[in-house]
Amino acid sequence: MESDKDCPIEDEAPSAISPLEEKFESWRQKISLFLGPLLALALLLVPLPGLGANAHTLAAIICWVVVWWIGEPVPLPVTAVLGAVLCILAGVSDAKTVLAPFAEPTIFLFLGSFILARAMSVHALDRRFAYGILSIGWIRDRSWRILFAFGAITAFISMWLSNTATTAMMLPIGVGIVTAMAGLMEKQTGKKVEPARLRFATAMMLMAAYASSAGGIGTPVGTPPNLIGLAMIEKFAGVKIQFFQWMLFAVPMLLVMYALLFLLLYFLHKPEMPVMEGGRDFVRLELAKLGPWSRGQKNSLAAFLVTVCLWVIPGFLAVFLGSSAQMTKLYGQRLPEAVAALLGASLLFILPVDWKKRQFTISWRQALAIDWGTLLLFGGGLSLGSLMFETRLAEYVGQGLLRLSGAGSLWTITFASIFIAIAASETTSNTASANMVVPVVISLALAAGVNPVPPALGAIFGCSWGFMLPVSTPPNAIVYGSGLVPITKMIRAGLLFDLTGGLVIWAVLRLLLPLVGLA
Repeated sequence: MESDKDCPIEDEAPSAISPLEEKFESWRQKISLFLGPLLALALLLVPLPGLGANAHTLAAIICWVVVWWIGEPVPLPVTAVLGAVLCILAGVSDAKTVLAPFAEPTIFLFLGSFILARAMSVHALDRRFAYGILSIGWIRDRSWRILFAFGAITAFISMWLSNTATTAMMLPIGVGIVTAMAGLMEKQTGKKVEPARLRFATAMMLMAAYASSAGGIGTPVGTPPNLIGLAMIEKFAGVKIQFFQWMLFAVPMLLVMYALLFLLLYFLHKPEMPVMEGGRDFVRLELAKLGPWSRGQKNSLAAFLVTVCLWVIPGFLAVFLGSSAQMTKLYGQRLPEAVAALLGASLLFILPVDWKKRQFTISWRQALAIDWGTLLLFGGGLSLGSLMFETRLAEYVGQGLLRLSGAGSLWTITFASIFIAIAASETTSNTASANMVVPVVISLALAAGVNPVPPALGAIFGCSWGFMLPVSTPPNAIVYGSGLVPITKMIRAGLLFDLTGGLVIWAVLRLLLPLVGLA
């Protein structure tokens, strides 16, 4: 395999914020740095009737953690670890109990998935796939088809890679297509055309961000909130949702969402050139630069396909043999999703690209570049969620919210859960939002005596639905930094997609969950 230095890696996304935004970010971090512990102390001093001492202390610690997750005075993973440490120091529970969630199987599912995605990026397999689809004859230089195919590719890749990595990869492809359009317009008009002024540029950039976030809902590994929520549903509600079962309702939801997204972006930002002659040539030229398939690309694809097959086999076994069949149960015990991900990742260290030089598909040095912080953030969120149920704080909060909201039926609680999660995701990361919202939603449903799975799934999907602001998600920040997306247009499109998307999430869950046995 090539040395790390010679391997293709993800393009660095440009980042640029205005002086006013920079000042706001600075004040947000400074204020939250002191506000977190002050609010925690105030909450400790306020009597909370009906709440035990450990639950009261935990509530104060979670208040501190949530304020720091929103304000980000320190990195999010550090805050998650600090929350766990404070729980041990304050005597909420012992170290073994508090730290056990950091070794949950889902953590290792994350780990294996991240390493697989890293190998695909290192060997430019993701780019080869994207350029290959964009170069097919059906597109034929039609602007609407370019936008549609660009978004569809983005959404599909994001089903398997992180939304941030997908956006960072698709951004330069989108910028190249937009630049090609600007050049063609200059040739036709004889006047200088600034790409940043093109409606099509805004549509392409927003598509790169929004399709990345939307695509993540398609599979359990598509985005951290999915795995966080699934782990909490299994732990606190006692319901195990299989990989294939998830896709039975999530993929149809994604298809509806993507159709909605395409129509929204196309009609809000109609392309200046309906026919863009030369667009396909640009994509084909970029594809040619990648050269023939490398051994690393073939190995990465093989490991990825093996892993996906291992993930979906339990679903097929359950369909054809029944979920209670001995073969289905044995497979689930021996090859759960976390083990399948680790097996696929291990293949990358075994499959050689140059046997004589003992070079393999991925090196440990390259694997170290994965997002280890997300693993810590996920572990910390699971730890706090577990303690909320252990101390009965979740039940206390759920009953309080139930009284305040007045929501009593399964689907009114699900509706509220979706939009609470969307609101939370606009102010903090989707991973932190899932850690905050999902356990509360589950406890709210349990307090109301209804099935907690639909509200929890609504919250999970809602946590991926923050589209209004650059700070809502990393994909939004990446495309905003390109300078091709005015903030007003991001807010307008994001608000519309937030509202319509939330309604679609509720409708699809209402329709499909009963059909797959989850409601």
